[in-house]
Amino acid sequence: MSGRTRARACPERTCVGCRERAAKTELLRIVAIKDACVLDPRGTLPGRGAYVHPVLVCLDQAIRRRAFTRALRAPGALDTKALRRYVERTTVAEQATR
Repeated sequence: MSGRTRARACPERTCVGCRERAAKTELLRIVAIKDACVLDPRGTLPGRGAYVHPVLVCLDQAIRRRAFTRALRAPGALDTKALRRYVERTTVAEQATR
């Protein structure tokens, strides 16, 4: 045996809310388009991306600390209302399936 494994390494990213590292697939990628934070589910939108866990706790921490503005290098405050609605909907849908 050569000692090599067939398992591939999973890319990790840091959540801008809680600052914990997690697999890229477990986090939401956020990009800045004009003055708003936009969800990038496929990970193909151009520009810098920031990653956050899809839970309200992490989202609230990121907003409170202005982490999106810093991570995306935006010149001013970013609108996060649409992002908040998405996370709230997915949280409610996730709880309904339990």
